[in-house]
Amino acid sequence: MNKYDAAVLIHPQALIDQHAKIGSGTRVWAFAHVLKGAEVGRDCNICDHTFIEGKVRLGNRVTLKCGVFLWDGLIVEDDVFIGPAAVFVNDSRPRSRNVQWKCAATLLRKGCSIGGNATILGGLTVGRFAMVGAGAVVTRDVADFALVAGNPARFRRWLCRCGQNLDFRKNRASCDCGRGYRFRSKTTVEEVEP
Repeated sequence: MNKYDAAVLIHPQALIDQHAKIGSGTRVWAFAHVLKGAEVGRDCNICDHTFIEGKVRLGNRVTLKCGVFLWDGLIVEDDVFIGPAAVFVNDSRPRSRNVQWKCAATLLRKGCSIGGNATILGGLTVGRFAMVGAGAVVTRDVADFALVAGNPARFRRWLCRCGQNLDFRKNRASCDCGRGYRFRSKTTVEEVEP
């Protein structure tokens, strides 16, 4: 059923262009297409019906669920989850056959999660361990450890890297998982010793 090549599992109906880089332990499922020049890290899971353009960089242990297309200019750090049918925009002024368009780079920082059917506009950064709710439309940067939801996406609450809600008291919070946090500013949270 599946083709196994040097610790990379590639379904026989996946298309991997020559000179695409796929890291050890990565699984690429049916009807996925990875273009020449794309870089996919180690231990990733690239699900069915996905597309990765040639100037996309995926870190290690990234999960890309079904029906997601990653366009040039997207950089995805380690341990990122991208839910089904999430959309990424890399052109802020799209026109058919526009040869002068400029690619808007987007950065998904380590450990963040993008909910199913969310839309991320180009040129933005989604912070470390942030979470974008299902169906959200992200029109501005998302802070580390922030949960955003809605259209347009707005801040809802702070989250631990494990995903639990954080309850701040006197500028500090601790999670049941043992991690501690504090405010660096009104809009910035950092992890600290509990």
